[in-house]
Amino acid sequence: MAAIIIIARGYTDVTESQNEHCNAFVNVNTQGIIEDTMQNNPYAAPQTASIQSSVEVNKVLRNTYMLLSMTLAFSAVTASIAMAMNMGHGMGLVFTLISFGLLFVVHKTADSSKGIIAIFAFTGLLGASIGPLLNHYLSLPGGSMIVMQSLGMTAVAFLSLSAYAISSKKDFSYMGGFLMVGLIVAIVASVVNIFLGIPVLSLAISGAVVMIMCGFILFDTSRIINGGETNYIRATVSLYLNIYNLFISLLHITGALSNDD
Repeated sequence: MAAIIIIARGYTDVTESQNEHCNAFVNVNTQGIIEDTMQNNPYAAPQTASIQSSVEVNKVLRNTYMLLSMTLAFSAVTASIAMAMNMGHGMGLVFTLISFGLLFVVHKTADSSKGIIAIFAFTGLLGASIGPLLNHYLSLPGGSMIVMQSLGMTAVAFLSLSAYAISSKKDFSYMGGFLMVGLIVAIVASVVNIFLGIPVLSLAISGAVVMIMCGFILFDTSRIINGGETNYIRATVSLYLNIYNLFISLLHITGALSNDD
C-alpha cells in the first residue's frame, strides 16, 4: 500500500506541474491572441474560447490515458500476484465487493489528490480479484491461448473505438440512455441466471455485455472530447470499467467456444 501511495502521489505532483505549465502557456498565448486580434477581428473572443476549450480537452484526454495505462499495468501486477498465490474464488469475490465500496470513495475524492490513491486501490483490488478466474482458464487445454486472444481482442476493440471517437469527434451522448437500459437488463439477466444456470443464456449475456461495453467506450471517450467530462480520474474509472468488463466477457465467450471445439 505504501508503494501505491508513493506512486499515486508522484503522479499527482507530475500532473499538477504539467497542468500549471500548460495553464501558463495558454494564458500567455491567449493574451497575445487577444491583443493582436481583438482590434481587427470581431470573432476573436469566440476563437479564443475555442482555443482554451481545445487545450482543456487535450489536457484531460492526455491525463486520462496516462492514468488509465498506469492503473491497467498495476492491475496486471496484482492479478499476477493473486495467480502466483493461487488465491481462491472466495477471496476474489471479497476483493470485488471491497472494490465496489472503493468505487464510491474514488468518485468522492476525484477532485483531490486522494482520488489518485483511491483509484489505484480500486483497480489493484479488481486486478487481484480476477486472478482465480485467470488461473481457471489457464488450467484448461489451450488456456494460455484463450487468455491471450481475449486480451488481444480487448486491446483491438478499445484502441479502435477510442481512435474513431477521437478522430471523428462525433457526439455519442445520445447512446447514454440505450446503454444504461441495456446494462440494467444485462445485470438483471445475470442475477436470474445465477439461479437458472443456463449456459446458453450466460453466453448470450456475455455477448450483450461486449456490445454494451463497446458502446460505452464510444460514449465515454466522446464525453471527454466534447467537454462532458472534465475530471480525468472519473474519466479513467469509466474507461477502466469498460475495458475490465469487456475483457471478462470476451474471456467467457472465448473459453466457451474453445470448450465446444
